[in-house]
Amino acid sequence: MSIPTIILDNGAHTMKVGLSSTHKSPRLIPNAIIRDKKDKRQYIGDELDECTDFSSLYYRIPFEKGLLVNWTIERSIWDRLFKSHFDPKSSRLLITEPCFNLPIIQDSYDQVIFEEYEFKACYRTMAPQLCLYNELSGLFKDKLGSIPDCVLVVDSGYSFTHTVPFLMGKPVLKGIRRLNVGGKLLTNHLKEVVSFRSYDMMEETYIINDVKEKSCFISKDVYKDLDICRKQGIKNSIIQEYVLPDFVNTTEGHIRPYGSTSSDQQVLLMNNERFMIPEILMHPSDIGIDQAGIPEAITQSVLACDSSIHGLLYANIVLVGGNANIPGYMERIEQDLRLLVPTEFDIRIVTPPNPVTFAWEGGNRFTSLSSKSELQKTFVQRKEYLEYGSEICRRKFGAI
Repeated sequence: MSIPTIILDNGAHTMKVGLSSTHKSPRLIPNAIIRDKKDKRQYIGDELDECTDFSSLYYRIPFEKGLLVNWTIERSIWDRLFKSHFDPKSSRLLITEPCFNLPIIQDSYDQVIFEEYEFKACYRTMAPQLCLYNELSGLFKDKLGSIPDCVLVVDSGYSFTHTVPFLMGKPVLKGIRRLNVGGKLLTNHLKEVVSFRSYDMMEETYIINDVKEKSCFISKDVYKDLDICRKQGIKNSIIQEYVLPDFVNTTEGHIRPYGSTSSDQQVLLMNNERFMIPEILMHPSDIGIDQAGIPEAITQSVLACDSSIHGLLYANIVLVGGNANIPGYMERIEQDLRLLVPTEFDIRIVTPPNPVTFAWEGGNRFTSLSSKSELQKTFVQRKEYLEYGSEICRRKFGAI
């Protein structure tokens, strides 16, 4: 009887989790303990589905700057996840971690997984690595193998953005770049802007995140769009109204055209905020962060690799993570890269149908199609851990 494999893409904002299967999608679960200010009730992970009033929710998250530092919170979420839906003692676990995770945090992962939950085996890796196991040739619409010789994965998530070049399926460590810009920064900055211009929304993280996801886009021409935002009436094709939920008749906000006749609802005007907030991904210096934007970080990653593979990396760029869902994201990166990259290199950029679950899908494909001996070689068995400790994990999983 084969051992079931639990695949856990343990994101800082959302966990993507499910059993390995050839025909299955993961569950998306908030990686947080959330308190309702009104009823003082605490929601752990997927218990948030039971919430009916999303105003002034207080989030406690186990991740800080992309690193898992609060194991008390994470254990509470994992307790509900593993003990309610899975049987750790009879399963193996494939789990993701951030690039260049600190060794002391990696040791904590191993200790909690093997000693507290007693998984039979574990494989710990980074999300961009799992993306390679998907059918990338289908995304690029060519007849290459399932894993091109060179791929550059841009993973832009909640806490940060990583650009990770791969050669023959292995990450090129000297080419990895990290930007301290992600979805959390965009949401927090939008809260500040809205609170200054309209209503005090500093405690409305859930609502503002929804505003960001429904209203924001990335501009191809910022100055042109700023000129449009200055116009009045129908000449301004950018301005929108976000109708705030009242949590009596409606529990979810929605977008409507500017100037709608209904005046009995509280609305939030979204004008240049729609594109200036996600513009931070392209130019972090706009808000005082002394780092490159995503297009420039891609070129830095490529230039740090051997010159013989520069063309291949530029021709095989995959965008994943929650920020890849922002309209205009891929087109803007391609446009800016064309200005930075020598003309003799072709640029091919693709975004999978669901960038958020792409890493989970890769892990699912890897475990579903691998033989028992391949999995035995990749995973660390519990008996190996009990004999050698975290040293065996460092040897098998490497530095990342």
